[in-house]
Amino acid sequence: MKTNVIGTSGSGKSTLARNISQKLNIPYIELDALFWRPDWQGTPDDEFFARLAEKLAASDGWVIDGNYKRTQAVKWRQIDMIVWVDYSFGRTLYQAVKRAVTRAWGQKEIWAGTGNRESFRKNFFSRDSIILWTLKTYAKNRRQYQALFNDPDWQHVRFVRLTSPKQTQAFLHNLTQL
Repeated sequence: MKTNVIGTSGSGKSTLARNISQKLNIPYIELDALFWRPDWQGTPDDEFFARLAEKLAASDGWVIDGNYKRTQAVKWRQIDMIVWVDYSFGRTLYQAVKRAVTRAWGQKEIWAGTGNRESFRKNFFSRDSIILWTLKTYAKNRRQYQALFNDPDWQHVRFVRLTSPKQTQAFLHNLTQL
């Protein structure tokens, strides 16, 4: 099975993708880990797309965590399922803030070898704040994802929209290989 878990920052897509990976015993691919380099430098698109294509080709099944709309042509060539974590704005914002505090407090390196760590200043008092990003993108993402679900070009793909943790748990419980 080839699956992409999408959702606004803080929605829980990484956690869900890791759980799907474990349940189906398939590789977990975190787009942020492929994109971010040391000192919060992004990877140029040609290199990013090549790294992603290499990861996808390495296995017959995988689960991707991440949006990166510009990667759709690469990651959705043979996609079976797209799972949209669409929790309420309040819940998503709460989860984003909780994660930001936890990461800033713990100072754990986010992606191995990058040295990238989150700080209270970056998370709460910066234009690059993940909290600000969640606030700015939540409504836009919902519109884009809803349009995607209705796009005739993707009707061959199984779409799953999860609107609560209870639905997510039921989805995971019932999940099997296609």
